[in-house]
Amino acid sequence: MAHATPKASEQHWQQTLDQIHTDGLFKRERQLTTPQRIEIETDQGQSVLNFCANNYLGLADHPALIASAKEALDEYGFGLASVRFICGTQTPHRKLEHTIARFCHQEDSILYAACFDANGGLFEPLLGAEDAIISDQLNHASIIDGIRLCKAERHRYPNADMNALEDALKKTQHARTRMIATDGVFSMDGTIAPLDEITQLAERYDALVMVDDCHATGFLGPTGKGSGEHHGVMDKIDIVTSTLGKAMGGGMGGFTAASAQVVELLRQRSRPYLFSNSLTPSLVSATQTAFELVTESDELRQRLADNTLFFRQAMKAAGFEIKGEEHPIVPVMLYDAELAQTMAQALLDEGIYVIGFFYPVVPQGQARIRTQISAAHTRAHLEQAVAAFTRVGQRLGVV
Repeated sequence: MAHATPKASEQHWQQTLDQIHTDGLFKRERQLTTPQRIEIETDQGQSVLNFCANNYLGLADHPALIASAKEALDEYGFGLASVRFICGTQTPHRKLEHTIARFCHQEDSILYAACFDANGGLFEPLLGAEDAIISDQLNHASIIDGIRLCKAERHRYPNADMNALEDALKKTQHARTRMIATDGVFSMDGTIAPLDEITQLAERYDALVMVDDCHATGFLGPTGKGSGEHHGVMDKIDIVTSTLGKAMGGGMGGFTAASAQVVELLRQRSRPYLFSNSLTPSLVSATQTAFELVTESDELRQRLADNTLFFRQAMKAAGFEIKGEEHPIVPVMLYDAELAQTMAQALLDEGIYVIGFFYPVVPQGQARIRTQISAAHTRAHLEQAVAAFTRVGQRLGVV
């Protein structure tokens, strides 16, 4: 078959872009001219309230994190210009990995450029054709892509369906190793995985449990240790992956926390770790400070919980359909992609910064505006957002 000419390729790519526009699925990026915080400004000169960042604890512009980053720049420089095993490991990297391991109740941890890389580099080194992976249907794209890279037998069960999970565990008893992979919190719906039931099944059928805790680390559970702590099963989870780019300061980076044996094997064989530059020392040091802040006090976690409860109750009282129960991800269900974008723009005009979510980020016909609550929101911010949602919702016939 002859290769397509550049002109033919360009025509195909343009047709694809045109179709994305036609389907109402085109994603536009808004530019901010301020630091990431609750009151932000866009390049259009608007001052708006941010209700769609993963800045759950409000640490993205915290003075202590900024100071730590500046100090690390002076002491350790700007970047490592290398991967970890060549000459890219500094004292702060191992200090943070030890901190994360303790935080997650694991023996060790390993840092990655992002949690997408942590998930992408997890399964191939650990599992082969003799093994089986059983994955929740709503797992994050990074888990799906990571599973695709390994040769293990693959099974998928409907979201949080424990009967289907048990059936898959029964069918895979022939496998050398069975690993259950699940998000701790499903990021589009704001629902928490039933890890208490999952770990019970894992014990019954001799399976490992892997949890992606990106939308839980730092604030979910009595001391913020995530979805495992929320369900009281931290000691029954074998592998935790998560991010440093959400509640823990909002920068970059991810990690895997597990047994010392698993972490050592990842250091030897995990391709995203072996072939990606080390995290910058300023990022690592600032994140270390974030973990210290989260460990020392529950003030931000409690404020986040109070804000979440108020906003959820107020939005439901206003007549909106809301998914989830207690998580600060608060999806406002609209179902239509164009409506989600129209409403998001109308809310921006009202001073509320939100984004419409639609296919392929969520399934077809499941469009929504995913609002996210922060400890940095005040009651006045929350009331202003509910009032704006109500006005726009009434105008567009949503409520």
